[in-house]
Amino acid sequence: MRGCGFSLYYRVSSAYALFLLIIVFVKSLNIMGIVIGIDVGISTTKIVGIRDGHVVSPIRVKATDPVTSLYGAFGKYLYDNKIQLSDVEHVMLTGVGSAYINEPVYGLPTDKANEFIADGLGARHESGRDKIIVVSMGTGTSLVKCDGDKIEHIGGIGIGGGTLQGLARLMLKTDDIRTVSEIAVKGDVSNVNLRIKDISAHPLPGLPMSAVASLFGNAKSDASREDIAIGLIWMVLQSVGQSAVLASLGSNIREYIMIGNLTLLPQCRMVFPPIEKLYGVKLVIPENSEFCTAIGAALCYYDERFKMKV
Repeated sequence: MRGCGFSLYYRVSSAYALFLLIIVFVKSLNIMGIVIGIDVGISTTKIVGIRDGHVVSPIRVKATDPVTSLYGAFGKYLYDNKIQLSDVEHVMLTGVGSAYINEPVYGLPTDKANEFIADGLGARHESGRDKIIVVSMGTGTSLVKCDGDKIEHIGGIGIGGGTLQGLARLMLKTDDIRTVSEIAVKGDVSNVNLRIKDISAHPLPGLPMSAVASLFGNAKSDASREDIAIGLIWMVLQSVGQSAVLASLGSNIREYIMIGNLTLLPQCRMVFPPIEKLYGVKLVIPENSEFCTAIGAALCYYDERFKMKV
């Protein structure tokens, strides 16, 4: 009987030792759960997962307030991707709406990230570039300079999606940006903007005949809805693009990563190329451009410098 007990003890000990070896091996592989990055807006929340350095299934959810938007987005994200709460390693929050969240999300480890740092990290990750100006086109526009590991907010302008919505509400009786974009497809911007060729018989130094001399400078009192729509979009996108370039003329950075909801406008493909040609720069819209801030928030988890406690 004593020998049988020893044999049983040996088998149990061996099994336990094997279990410990498996735990050590798994940890050595650095197998971790998914990190959730959430960009909380006032009415819209964007959420992504980062696993093994890869972006997992970004989504966007609208609601009437930031708290409802956050929890609605989080629940939908977990359900759609068949992710259990136990699979989530950490939650990182950013955005203006994150100020309303003062406790861990669903009891999970939760921290906050500076929005400008998140812009920079997300844009770097998605563009594969690290010497850039990040142009975040939200309600207004912020500019973030990335130079290697250094990320800093360098300014911004009060022109962005909110400008487009407000003017469209006044002039087109809608503040739905998708609707404005669809109306603009049939518009002719030359009926609204004043170009160099409209005021000069010859190109001016450094300015081609097609360059815009005055936004809305050629608009008539009976301008069509379509022309007004393309004029509004052109005004906002050109103002943002040129402001970004002019704000960094003293640096040697020539690549600008455009992020935020306005990058989804098809008119970006019309407005940005003339700016690139005029100033000899590149305005790049990366993959997942509208989710870059949420991606950057998740990436902040991996660098203690950028984590702020909830």
